[in-house]
Amino acid sequence: MDEERALYIVRAGEAGAIERVLRDYSDKHRATFKFESTDEDKRKKLCEGIFKVLLKDIPTTCQVSCLEVLRILSRDKKVLVPVTTKENMQILLRLAKLNESDDSLEKVSEFPVIVESLKCLCNIVFNSQMAQQLSLELNLAAKLCNLLRKCKDRKFINDIKCFDLRLLFLLSLLHTDIRSQLRYELQGLPLLTQILESAFSIKWTDEYESAIDHNGPPLSPQETDCAIEALKALFNVTVDSWKVHKESDSHQFRVMAAVLRHCLLIVGPTEDKTEELHSNAVNLLSNVPVSCLDVLICPLTHEETAQEATTLDELPSDKTAEKETVLKNSTMVYNGMNMEAIHVLLNFMEKRIDKGSSYREGLTPVLSLLTECSRAHRNIRKFLKDQVLPPLRDVTNRPEVGSTVRNKLVRLMTHVDLGVKQIAAEFLFVLCKERVDSLLKYTGYGNAAGLLAARGLLAGGRGDNWYSEDEDTDTEEYKNAKPNINLITGHLEEPMPNPIDEMTEEQKEYEAMKLVNMLDKLSREELLKPMGLKPDGTITPLEEALNQYSVIEETSSDTD
Repeated sequence: MDEERALYIVRAGEAGAIERVLRDYSDKHRATFKFESTDEDKRKKLCEGIFKVLLKDIPTTCQVSCLEVLRILSRDKKVLVPVTTKENMQILLRLAKLNESDDSLEKVSEFPVIVESLKCLCNIVFNSQMAQQLSLELNLAAKLCNLLRKCKDRKFINDIKCFDLRLLFLLSLLHTDIRSQLRYELQGLPLLTQILESAFSIKWTDEYESAIDHNGPPLSPQETDCAIEALKALFNVTVDSWKVHKESDSHQFRVMAAVLRHCLLIVGPTEDKTEELHSNAVNLLSNVPVSCLDVLICPLTHEETAQEATTLDELPSDKTAEKETVLKNSTMVYNGMNMEAIHVLLNFMEKRIDKGSSYREGLTPVLSLLTECSRAHRNIRKFLKDQVLPPLRDVTNRPEVGSTVRNKLVRLMTHVDLGVKQIAAEFLFVLCKERVDSLLKYTGYGNAAGLLAARGLLAGGRGDNWYSEDEDTDTEEYKNAKPNINLITGHLEEPMPNPIDEMTEEQKEYEAMKLVNMLDKLSREELLKPMGLKPDGTITPLEEALNQYSVIEETSSDTD
């Protein structure tokens, strides 16, 4: 009934009546996302009628009402099939100021029309394959970049930027060709990076360092939304950028990484928005070539170094709270480097672990990022080692029992999700410089067996990557307890009585044969398969392993 009345007025009424009826329709269906199939034809005709009205010279307020209803109707994919034409797309492009190459955004009264037009385009492009093809034909990505350049330094038109960026994200998500066009032809990487700089109001103190005001106000909701959309679009643009081929690429990625470092050190209007902002920053950092991630840490200035050295001495003995604050800040400094961004990433990772769900989507990106940073940058690895795997003192509990970051990561090493299990184990392995003996000290053999089997390191040794040769130092507590630590569980156990000490030799032989027969039965019924280690450290059926060792022995005898 609503569609019939609205359609009648749209076809025959004047602008004022059209605006009123469409405003009523919009207010009533603002939260409608599922539509009755019985009224499908009426909605199609209403869409066609609205496009015809938009061709006329009508007031801005009437245009906004038309576009609001069109946005609501464009949530229905079936309605879009007959109305998604090149002519209708061009109407929306004109209203969104995407056709005029020289037209500046000076008329504030037109901003609501531009925003609603962009919202309509977002829905239509997302829901219609025909619209996606027309976007390529109309070169929509280039038009969106041109609109961004008009408003990148204009803070009072954040809504326009936000939906322009959202549409750019959708296009680059749905079309791989557009990603390449944005990356190279349209210079999307520097353009989107500049949008982020503008949203964060960055002031550079050095080539890759920005001023951070920890006491400054949080980002506004509009700035946060703009930044999130820009981060998502940048992710698509850089999704294949694993290697840097030119010096200019390296510089641009370092600038982007420096902007992302700034992003990690600021907060949004709410805790949820801050987490969403940081989550998208983590995803984008995963696309940055690892050689460019060194800008996440930066040397302390002379002033910061002097302040760090003198602040504790200057504080009176009764200023306990102030001293604790100074000590807390000093934990973000390692070897003269500011580690704030890495500390934020570590806290972000721990929060994602504590959530206890969606590990593959929410946790693996930050774990993978920290792993690659640790593998490539020594200072980052050593800082994370101090934070995650500090020197062992209390070994009375199993490595997976407790509330420390180490305990939480060790628990993930036996997670049911293979991807989560592998990346958690890999992170700890890299922090241990890919040395098996060091990893087992912190995790126990049982928790590490999966990683070691996959890497062919069950017999010990180390991984393929080279690390510095500085040695780990064990605490006195660990050295004293080491002889009594169970290597499988990784913790100190009280000596257990040997159950066979009180058996006679005949009883021992009987129990041994009983065990042999049970294993033989399980093997013959293929419920259990005896395995052995090959010379390269990987697992294989026992017979095959024995055969390989026999061949090695024969070869050695022939050589002798």
